[in-house]
Amino acid sequence: MMETTLRLKALLFITGMIGVGIGGAILLVPAEFHATGGIVIGSDENLLSEMRAAGGALLACALIVLAGAFFSRLTFTALLLSTVLYLSYGASRLVSMVIDGLPSSNLMAVTVFELGVGLLCAVALATRKSSANPDGNATA
Repeated sequence: MMETTLRLKALLFITGMIGVGIGGAILLVPAEFHATGGIVIGSDENLLSEMRAAGGALLACALIVLAGAFFSRLTFTALLLSTVLYLSYGASRLVSMVIDGLPSSNLMAVTVFELGVGLLCAVALATRKSSANPDGNATA
């Protein structure tokens, strides 16, 4: 049980830190972040606003996931959020591939990574053992 809990906390810590890094970079330096993948954002204020908004949302979600690694009351929520976040990013990229065509090999690798992390979180979510608190809420 202790080993399972440590693995789950490590998973949340790692997935949370990835999200904090990416979300923070998109929020603070979106053009520079996307340039590393060969994407040119330019100086369009409207596009930068859209990019920063998405980065801020990702950062906020990642902070909740990260908090789940430290606060057991948030573990279930954090694991569910991490699952949805990574799977939705990967699935959305697959939709884009069907509609828009194949992106660069870097973005295809990112898609595989996101789906892999999301599936790992989904397995952890499906196989975790919950225990009931006195207040009736389940925790991981």
